[in-house]
Amino acid sequence: MLTSSQVKQKALELGFHKVGIADAKKDHQDGAQVNLEKWLSLSYHDNLAWMENQYRRNIRQYMPDVASVIVLATNYYTEHQHCQDPNFGKISRYGWGADYHKIIRNKLKQFSLWLEAQDQNIKTRFCVDTSPLQEKAWAQRAGLGWIAKNSNLITREYGSWVFLSEVLINISLKADLPANNHCGTCSKCIDSCPTSAIVEPYVIDSSKCIAYHTIENREDQLPSTISAKLEQWVAGCDICQDVCPWNQSFAKVTDIDGFNPYPENLSPKLSDLATISDEQWQKQTQGSALRRIKATMIRRNARANLRS
Repeated sequence: MLTSSQVKQKALELGFHKVGIADAKKDHQDGAQVNLEKWLSLSYHDNLAWMENQYRRNIRQYMPDVASVIVLATNYYTEHQHCQDPNFGKISRYGWGADYHKIIRNKLKQFSLWLEAQDQNIKTRFCVDTSPLQEKAWAQRAGLGWIAKNSNLITREYGSWVFLSEVLINISLKADLPANNHCGTCSKCIDSCPTSAIVEPYVIDSSKCIAYHTIENREDQLPSTISAKLEQWVAGCDICQDVCPWNQSFAKVTDIDGFNPYPENLSPKLSDLATISDEQWQKQTQGSALRRIKATMIRRNARANLRS
């Protein structure tokens, strides 16, 4: 019979950095569903219509026979720092190197095949952040870390520089205890956000978020309230993570080479990005999560920085 210890040992062998297990059949009284509904009702998701997916509200709609959720964290932090020269653009750490979806999906596939090979009755379904799950809620339930005031998941070992992923499985495994919150009275993430996107602790208004606008906003122009306060960001934003004491004290350099920055992503010149061609951007983002950002958007983002 497959045990939780065996599951965790295999996950670590495959290169995941943290693993925890949550009971999918339990009625978790942590307010995650209520918070999601409130957030949606206030339209804080703006144009992110996929956040309304019914599967996100009920994991059993996504996998009817799920009994346990194996939650995995992968550290992506590197020792490189953002350039402070105003002539250069800033790209969020998650997009510096190879597309994390592909790196993690490969590990998840190996993990799921191993799990299913342990018993012919075992069924799994694996997920990265493109799947409609409340992954941070499941990560906290599985004891990996806690949801912080900037809505990121913080782990004790790696701070919030982790990618989350999950394997849903149809057998019951011994669950871990949920993680406790350790943000305390700290409000550095809230105080440091230049656009006041953290409208209250644990609540993000996407319409005010630099990361949202540089990645998801498809309009020709950014709102003036955003473009005036970009602070060199052209793809995502790490401000609320950079100021977090947990990240400053406990970040560790990843052992996954694929997360090391592509040279052209570390400190791109704003003037170059402002005029980059579609073909050049396509070539530069090959194999990168930045491909989600279209060339027209990166030019728009760079030009907004140059005007501010």
